[in-house]
Amino acid sequence: MKKRILFFFHIIILFHFYDTSSQEITVSINPKKVSVGGQLKISLHIENEQIKSYGEFPEIDGFSKTGISSSSSTNFINGKRSSSQSIIQNYIAKETGVFNIPDFNIKVNNKNIFVNGTVIEVDDSYDEPKQSPFNNFFDPFDDPFDNFFDRNNNEFYEVEADAFLSLNTDKKSVYVGEAFNTTLSFFVSESNVADMRFYELGRQLTEIIKKIKPSNCWEENFNIENINSIPVVINNKRYNQYKIFEATYYPFNNENIYFPKLELELIKYKVSKRPSFFGRNKMEDYEKFNSKPVEVNVIDLPDHPLKDKVVVGNFKLREKINKQEFKTGEGFNYDFEIVVNFRQINISPEQVKEKQFIKEKQIKDGVKNLTDSRGNVVKDSLGNVIKVDKFKTIKVDIYEFTQFKAAQVTAKVDYIDYKSGQLLQTFPLTSEFIFENIYSTYRGDRRAADESYYTYFNQKAVPFPSNEQMIYDTGEDLKVKLKNIISRNSIRR
Repeated sequence: MKKRILFFFHIIILFHFYDTSSQEITVSINPKKVSVGGQLKISLHIENEQIKSYGEFPEIDGFSKTGISSSSSTNFINGKRSSSQSIIQNYIAKETGVFNIPDFNIKVNNKNIFVNGTVIEVDDSYDEPKQSPFNNFFDPFDDPFDNFFDRNNNEFYEVEADAFLSLNTDKKSVYVGEAFNTTLSFFVSESNVADMRFYELGRQLTEIIKKIKPSNCWEENFNIENINSIPVVINNKRYNQYKIFEATYYPFNNENIYFPKLELELIKYKVSKRPSFFGRNKMEDYEKFNSKPVEVNVIDLPDHPLKDKVVVGNFKLREKINKQEFKTGEGFNYDFEIVVNFRQINISPEQVKEKQFIKEKQIKDGVKNLTDSRGNVVKDSLGNVIKVDKFKTIKVDIYEFTQFKAAQVTAKVDYIDYKSGQLLQTFPLTSEFIFENIYSTYRGDRRAADESYYTYFNQKAVPFPSNEQMIYDTGEDLKVKLKNIISRNSIRR
């Protein structure tokens, strides 16, 4: 009885003299005794500040992690405002015994917090405290704050989110080389009541981009840095659009482009069925949103008189004659048009070729006594034993790997009379860029290999260049060849 009264009085004093300037981070481990299947909690608690980031909770022998929950509250006491937030890692006891939790550190808001270890007892016969059916009545031997702070309220319900994830393209069908825009957005209706926030967006976006990017397209990424809401109307309903990815793609060939179903996980809070002033009124949960797959049809350029003049892959240099009549010996300017028509862009898949072979070699391995056919040691005229070189055969197994990727661009250069439109001359234009990296590993004695081969043992696998880089390198060679064509054929009659 006395212990209960003193504890009650201590709580009153604590709240009465609370200092709002405190920002202390505390960590607690409770309870110290649980039953098999019972729950253990490690809680991070902070006053008058938010937990913006935190590290990994420790693994505990005999326990398994079951999820993380959070709670927060804001209080006004004696005219002063205070707030608190907690992050709770839940564990389930798997077996009986006494388990030691050693000292550990956990980073909270970029601060290293030291936590003293403790001992947890797991007993088959231990019963978790149960709620009394008479809790609605005042029990002088019961903790009055259990109900006052609604600690026993563990019933939460889902709030349906009025939101969706969508990947859209501005065109459903394009020609080879024609640009189209792709956007991945998260839409939240203005009438949405579910409490949500993005979760580890950077990590998720990295995986999403890997699935989005087509292998047969040039990509120009918008590199979205700040995600802001944009009000939009969809089917006469108001939404806030959050663009999380946007890029423009240029198809290299006539293969259709397929964007698969994408998934984005958000934190969405469950709401307490019995809200209270001091209780935990929401619980952190997760919900996955999926976009629908999208396919873009890619078709070859049609046969048309303007086929070579459309913007898809066509570049022009225009010139013209400055006058139509001139005197003998009088100079004039002859202007003509140069059209570069890109016909095809081919990029090979990334290939790794493997080859295994064996090398053998005899090397000197010291000296030995010369013996005759009978095994007798041979001596010279002075009685000295004759020494000869001793050889041994060494062998090495070589495993050779060749990384290979190639890009090829074919085009033609047309010289056209600017005035008449007459084709004056045509030149083929082809450029190829090859990426190749050879490296080897071995097993055995490397001395059996040729010394010129040693360099491959020092090489390692390297990342393949992207399709964009391959096209860029091919284009650099193409520009040189085009320059030579123009310089050799600068004047036509």
